[in-house]
Amino acid sequence: MPNIAANPQLLIYGIAGLAAVAMLLLGFGIYAAVTAPQARLKRRISTVVGDPLPVLAMPGGARKDVNAAGKRKKQIQERLKQAEESRQKRRGSRLREMLVFAGLKITPQQFIMYSLLGGAILMGIAYYFGVPPILLPAVGLVAFLGIPKFVINFLIKKRLKKFIAAFPDAIDIIVRGVRSGLTVGECLAIIAQESPDPVGPEFRLVNEAIKLGQPMADALQRMSDRLPSPEFRYFTIVLGTQQTTGGNLAETLAKLSDVLRQRKKMKDKVQAMSSEAKASAGIIGSLPLFVMGALTFLAPDYVALLFTTETGNFLLAICVVVMGTGVMVMRKMINFDM
Repeated sequence: MPNIAANPQLLIYGIAGLAAVAMLLLGFGIYAAVTAPQARLKRRISTVVGDPLPVLAMPGGARKDVNAAGKRKKQIQERLKQAEESRQKRRGSRLREMLVFAGLKITPQQFIMYSLLGGAILMGIAYYFGVPPILLPAVGLVAFLGIPKFVINFLIKKRLKKFIAAFPDAIDIIVRGVRSGLTVGECLAIIAQESPDPVGPEFRLVNEAIKLGQPMADALQRMSDRLPSPEFRYFTIVLGTQQTTGGNLAETLAKLSDVLRQRKKMKDKVQAMSSEAKASAGIIGSLPLFVMGALTFLAPDYVALLFTTETGNFLLAICVVVMGTGVMVMRKMINFDM
């Protein structure tokens, strides 16, 4: 740790840095306060309505065909393919898309600014506690890129997990409502009022889009763009196809609800079977850090060579790279996508 009493310039630099950070935050706060009302209105309209979607043409005459069920299946498969291609064409910046997936109400510029500010603070803390200069770039890389990406990926997975858990119940509401004589729009309004977050708020945006004059298929497709969930994409395609070609909507959605529940059970089973491997990877990854921390208390002079000599700094940097690579490899090995 640097001696502030012996080096008063360090105190001056620290005060100047804090003042600069405070001025930056103050300026951003004033700008946000001035532009917030108009930005909220534009963001709300863009979220509800969005950009115009390309029309997905559906072949007619399936109701009169003897093999209507088989044709409907082919139509659903074709519509899934077209929807995925359309989504890839309409995809904007990756960061903006991830912020929407995570349910965050900030712009990419704000996210980048927060990441830079947090990284600068973390690098300042690392320098204050005597981290070797050769390791400061690694600290900055982790602070600028690693931590923000980890946080946003965690929020996306958490939101999707909550959505998948509550979505089959929402489909059951539509099934019971249609069987009792309600329209699909009324069922969607019930889901928006009764379902928990994020299902309720997302269907509330669908209802608002329908009230603004957007077709139901486009509103549901817009919701599918905000939630990268295969389960909801199936629901959107099935509902759109049933409205176009006819058929028993309640029975189809009931089967879809059962399939989604079975799919969730399979995911939980895979997670349970891979928990042992994840625990082993966690122990292996944390063991070197635990040993180094123990040696720091038991033999500080022995560990200090890593921080006080150039050779030690070089070896420590190599260890960080090798450990990071090993952790990423283990993570790829124990994560199963379904």
